[in-house]
Amino acid sequence: MRRKRLGFDDITGLLSVEDPLELKLLRKAAESVLIKECGNRTYFRGLVEFSNLCACDCYYCGIRKGNGNVHRYQMTKEQILAAARQCAALGYGSIVLQSGERRDRTFTDFVTDAVSAVKGSTRSEALPDGLGITLSMGEQDITTFRRFRDAGAHRYLLRIETSSPALFRTIHPQSQTFESRRDCLHMLKDAGFQVGTGVMIGIPGQTIRDLARDILFFRDMDADMIGMGPYLIHPNTPMAIYREEIARRRVEIFRLALKMIAVTRLALRDINIASATAFQAMSENGYEQALLHGANVIMPQLTPAEFRHEYLLYEGKPVRDESAEQYKTVLERRIISLGRIAGYDSWGDSLHFLRNSNYSA
Repeated sequence: MRRKRLGFDDITGLLSVEDPLELKLLRKAAESVLIKECGNRTYFRGLVEFSNLCACDCYYCGIRKGNGNVHRYQMTKEQILAAARQCAALGYGSIVLQSGERRDRTFTDFVTDAVSAVKGSTRSEALPDGLGITLSMGEQDITTFRRFRDAGAHRYLLRIETSSPALFRTIHPQSQTFESRRDCLHMLKDAGFQVGTGVMIGIPGQTIRDLARDILFFRDMDADMIGMGPYLIHPNTPMAIYREEIARRRVEIFRLALKMIAVTRLALRDINIASATAFQAMSENGYEQALLHGANVIMPQLTPAEFRHEYLLYEGKPVRDESAEQYKTVLERRIISLGRIAGYDSWGDSLHFLRNSNYSA
């Protein structure tokens, strides 16, 4: 029997569910699709936030260019390599190199060199081709994307934040456009990347219909992975004026973000979906809740302790003090408690991408 393709009305209806029993059925359906399509492994991405220097002024972001209260930093290549070797030693299999957005040649040359060095320094019997590398550093031109790909990165996360051009304009300055960001997602496809995107859930003025269109946007652009989570305020941003509203809606936003994961899983089925840190910022079992609703990727923090408190995109971001080895044990127990398997020493690539391309690392 041919499976029904979810349409706009179907998605809107599922995102509107509030009855506890229906919410439970939605969660179970999403988890069932995850296990059927992707298996029961949860994959790791060791997260290294290597620079908080940013040329953009997004109204919601704590490291925005206009925030003068941030101590700016950029890790050296040697510090990045040390974090990458730690990532490989922990068995995480993949690393995310994330930073503020810059397009100057000094920065893009540095990233290209760092990616190539990470590849060369993390090859082992367990990882013969080195760590899988995801980049997340905003918009670039096609030439730069291809340089990053040729250096060894093979996944790129560029969140659209909202697929509504009108809503996009309310959370960005005029110099940053929806069309430019959308075009960059297509460039990434052309450059050969596994492409990830995502949205913030709970933006003031956002509707259920907006979120339904976001899911259709993910599908129409043929996304391979999704990273999204609840919107949280940073006090040193223009959107801090909504602090009381967001605080009042906290429970609603958290529940809606979980529904977004579940419905995205039902609609896109075999993609990778991350359990974002913002979920953990809102609940002690936020990671687990996202995994139970259809996520299959988790991103343990590997940014050196001296920099972690300077990469705060929003207020209340969890900044853990235990060692990376101790935190690995905590995450493994959480994953196993859900009946899942920790996917060590694996790139954990998007099955959607692998099934729809002639991929070579």
